[in-house]
Amino acid sequence: MTANEHVQGRRSGAAGEQVSVLLIADPGEPAAIAEYIAEYLPERLRGSDRLARRWTTCVRRKPYLPDEQADFADVIDTVDPSSEEEDVVVYLTDLPRREDTLPVVADVSDDHKFALISVAGVGGVHVERRVRTVTELAIARVLGEPVLRPGAARRFPSAQTEDGVRYFAPSGLRRLRLLSGMVRANRPWRLVTGLSKVLVGAFATGAIALATNTIWLFADTMGPWRMGAATVLSIAAMILWLILEHELWERPESPTERDRSVLYNTATVVTLVIGVVVLYVALFGLLLFTASLTLPPELLSRVLGHGVNLADYLTLAWLLASIATIGGALGSGLEDDAAVKEAAYGVRQRQRIEETRQSSNEAR
Repeated sequence: MTANEHVQGRRSGAAGEQVSVLLIADPGEPAAIAEYIAEYLPERLRGSDRLARRWTTCVRRKPYLPDEQADFADVIDTVDPSSEEEDVVVYLTDLPRREDTLPVVADVSDDHKFALISVAGVGGVHVERRVRTVTELAIARVLGEPVLRPGAARRFPSAQTEDGVRYFAPSGLRRLRLLSGMVRANRPWRLVTGLSKVLVGAFATGAIALATNTIWLFADTMGPWRMGAATVLSIAAMILWLILEHELWERPESPTERDRSVLYNTATVVTLVIGVVVLYVALFGLLLFTASLTLPPELLSRVLGHGVNLADYLTLAWLLASIATIGGALGSGLEDDAAVKEAAYGVRQRQRIEETRQSSNEAR
């Protein structure tokens, strides 16, 4: 097992009982969060520990969870926490878990000293702090400690299950919180760097348009409303092309899967909207720099028939970014499906899509 150990407790708790915690994490963001928790968790737990224990933590990167709908008992059998040397095992996954429509944050089994935490369930902001709080709550439950962090138990409502205790997302905007967590797991800001051919094709389209004086006149006469409409249409065209060309839209195979498909498709659209907007802003900056570098004010003013200033360059870059985004949509067809999915989804989401597709093919 490849693990990073963070041993704490060399001071007052050195003579007390030792408790070891194994953090298992899916690749990607859960693994990064697990490393963060492993570094700070022992110190925080020791500060609240009446028994002066020595806390040790280690991290393992391995995706055990086969599907977000997997039963908690099946997850316990797959991970088999009783075979581990550590006293408590906590598994972090970025796959969303729900009970009907309620987002599930964690499942905890006292008997098996095991907790399953859904990183997506805590939302898309302050993720590290929230996951750390849920982890502390789960460890307190496993060890039978009534309170390690007083407000945590009240914040996350719980219900008894056959295999232990289930904690839900805080009341209020639960579905929106889950959606934001799923979008964050997809890391939409990576779309720009992940789709290199799209970026090159878009910039080339904008650069060619920059050399056409008709575009200068369009930018000078279109006005903000038409420019805004062009922006919205170009971004929508890019998103629609990516979804259709690379089959990013999930189709439910049964009525029971419809709600899940709606959730995943919504997360895909929001991910692409954020990613394409970031791409648009990047193109705007690149084309503004290119226009200011290669297009003299004297030449631009001669064509437009009036003096030019920074506003004219900003307006021209705005129109060029819209034209370039449409060119990028066409260029996205040059990307293979694997590259697009890698740019648009997190690690576990890609694995889930691939496993679902293989299961569908086998069923046929």
